[in-house]
Amino acid sequence: MWIYTCSTQFDQINKMKENFKITGLFYESNGYKFRKVLNIKKNESKLKIPDLMVVMMNPGKSRPINGIDNSNVESEAIPDTTQSKIMEVMLNCGFEYSRILNLSDARETSSGKFYQMIPVFDKENIAHSIFDKRRKNDFEKYFIKGVKTIFAWGVDNSLTELAKNAINRIGNENSFGIKKTGMEYAYYHPLPPNYYKQKEWVEKLTEQIKTA
Repeated sequence: MWIYTCSTQFDQINKMKENFKITGLFYESNGYKFRKVLNIKKNESKLKIPDLMVVMMNPGKSRPINGIDNSNVESEAIPDTTQSKIMEVMLNCGFEYSRILNLSDARETSSGKFYQMIPVFDKENIAHSIFDKRRKNDFEKYFIKGVKTIFAWGVDNSLTELAKNAINRIGNENSFGIKKTGMEYAYYHPLPPNYYKQKEWVEKLTEQIKTA
């Protein structure tokens, strides 16, 4: 049953991705690989700016198709499974163009390793977060004010300061997400290990947005 479910889910994700163009802005700094922004846009959309913003933890497996990790222009990107959950919400709610920003631009697939990198970035004085006050220009360029915004970076305590900075920058107006009880800055990630919890996340976010 689980093998069937995984196989079916994989096929559905691939079919869904055919409806979208995914591009990202990838760069390198201080010997690290980063991604500044990721755009998910329906193929037929004529929108020039996003109608949905999403803030997640950090870029995972997403990478540039052309293999160029340091570029001044957006390139087509290979999305990861997490982004398919954003696509589901987009399709459910009628969004055409979403933009993903992250608490950190660091491209690291292991969340455990990423948590260990945060104090290293702080020690090396690297402004790895677009919500850092030193990156005011990036924030103002890429964050679209006045549109619906999903908070979905996860609930680990290591993220508290980064999440606090993000919310202080963005504000809570027009924001959506599943907050962990008793934690002010913790919002559940779209891709928990349990498949049914993933479905639940999509369903709850869809309901929140549609009934707002």
